[in-house]
Amino acid sequence: MHTGSSSGTFSDNAVVIAARRTPIGRAGGALKGVPAQDLAAPVLRTLLADAGGTVGLGGLHPADVVLGNATGGGGNIARLAALTAGLDAAIPGLSVDRQCGSGLEAVNLAARLVGSGAGELYLAGGVESISTAPARAHRLPDGSLDFFDRARFSPDELGDPDMGVAAENVAAHYGITRGRQDAFALRSHTLALRSAAAGAFDAELVPVAGLAADQGPRASVTAALLARFPAAFVPGGTVTAGNSCPYSDGAAAVVVTTEARARELGATGWLRFVDSTVNGNEPTLTGAGAAHSTRALLGRPAVLAALGAQAPVGAASLLDGVELMEFNEAFAAQVLAVADELGIDPERLNRQGGALALGHPYGASGAVSVVRLFAQARARNVDGDLALAMISIAGGMGISTLFRWERA
Repeated sequence: MHTGSSSGTFSDNAVVIAARRTPIGRAGGALKGVPAQDLAAPVLRTLLADAGGTVGLGGLHPADVVLGNATGGGGNIARLAALTAGLDAAIPGLSVDRQCGSGLEAVNLAARLVGSGAGELYLAGGVESISTAPARAHRLPDGSLDFFDRARFSPDELGDPDMGVAAENVAAHYGITRGRQDAFALRSHTLALRSAAAGAFDAELVPVAGLAADQGPRASVTAALLARFPAAFVPGGTVTAGNSCPYSDGAAAVVVTTEARARELGATGWLRFVDSTVNGNEPTLTGAGAAHSTRALLGRPAVLAALGAQAPVGAASLLDGVELMEFNEAFAAQVLAVADELGIDPERLNRQGGALALGHPYGASGAVSVVRLFAQARARNVDGDLALAMISIAGGMGISTLFRWERA
């Protein structure tokens, strides 16, 4: 059984007018010495410049900075990043933790705040520095520390598998073979390399610490190489290091504002926020969460109207009307399982490569998906193009958001 939740009625007045990200670095790689606030700050500064403003008094004055983060040490990384970026001290900050869905949830929250009239312009996204994340420990009764690798996501009686084990559960439950997983991983690297060579990422990247391109895609990845990887998490399993995403560092964010403000700022096109849903599912099948959230999203009135449907029908039929789809590739097994469940061709997902090649900076990845959708929709510039972001979340959840590209 899976349960779900979704939002109430809202105004559809929120639009994304600018979107940026850092290059994604492998954990322990090019960005290993850059803390989270220093990853996010240049993205925030560049976004304000993109939107036609400057930092501080006399420029654009965001109502808030909303950032997702999953492995930080507490505090308020959004506020710290805003101050590090040089934003006026009057601009607050809000940090969001929905684990892998944090960055997308931050964008959704900003859109709903705009739609509710709470504020006119927000910077929203996510950041993760796995390389500099603090070690975590439980304090024992004697005062000593018991260090642990990750937080608990579910009680033992329901099952709390590590993510790799959960990916194996998904592969077994949905019948996703090793061959399909390896082929999809190879596709991700091939597309990412091809897209980078064609300059598809250039307009969205903000270089940081000398890194100007994504560190993850590998020309050395071949079908023969992937076939040699052993099972990484379960003996005799199908999930390997080759068909799993690399741990990564990076940041991504967007400008969310009203249509009226977008026009004042001279925006020539935007992604309009249509609606979003978050759903829960069995924690042992964590990677399948996005199938449930997407089904729920396709039953929402605003989404049905955007798709030109009168009532919910099969997910595959409704998704035929969606031109762009980004689904975070934490593991090839979960991407293929969700695609099969929704009845869509995996070739329609992540057409310029995904996290299997680019990397998965947890709290930023949902925002990376929005940046990627914005870049692709802007390049196509087809009025009415629908764009869907999906991500499955640790602990058995999924989040899905629909946008529509509009020319001014």
